[in-house]
Amino acid sequence: MERRIPASQLVRHLADILGRVRYGGDSFIVERHGTPIARIGPVAGAQRATLAEAAFVWMSGAPGDASFADDLERVGSADRAPRNPWAS
Repeated sequence: MERRIPASQLVRHLADILGRVRYGGDSFIVERHGTPIARIGPVAGAQRATLAEAAFVWMSGAPGDASFADDLERVGSADRAPRNPWAS
């Protein structure tokens, strides 16, 4: 089943959403201002991990990619609010 989520929720819960994709096989339609912009889902043919494997990875606390936060900041700063079509 595909769930629809706003882009802001994706940013705030990226690790959880990617875990649900990888370990649960969930799919998501990402929306910005109600418009679908991306689909996130499992790769065809990818093997799903067992619960024990998922728990091991979670508990290992592998370090995150420090540059990823910088990338998200650049994307967020480049985003512009839609113009008001009613403004004169």
